[in-house]
Amino acid sequence: MPWYHGDYPPSYKNQPVKLREKAVEIANALLKEGAQEGVAIATGLKRAREFFHDHEHKK
Repeated sequence: MPWYHGDYPPSYKNQPVKLREKAVEIANALLKEGAQEGVAIATGLKRAREFFHDHEHKK
């Protein structure tokens, strides 16, 4: 089930807004590629954290 407009997995609830939005974007892309929902949720959050971690170190 794709997530949009403030609808997101419960495990994203306590994440910062920017991180949560990026994780939803990644998870939705994974769902379009055929990933299972649980895998998409976990991978989306992990990749979003990596994305922001990498961007902090490039500054």
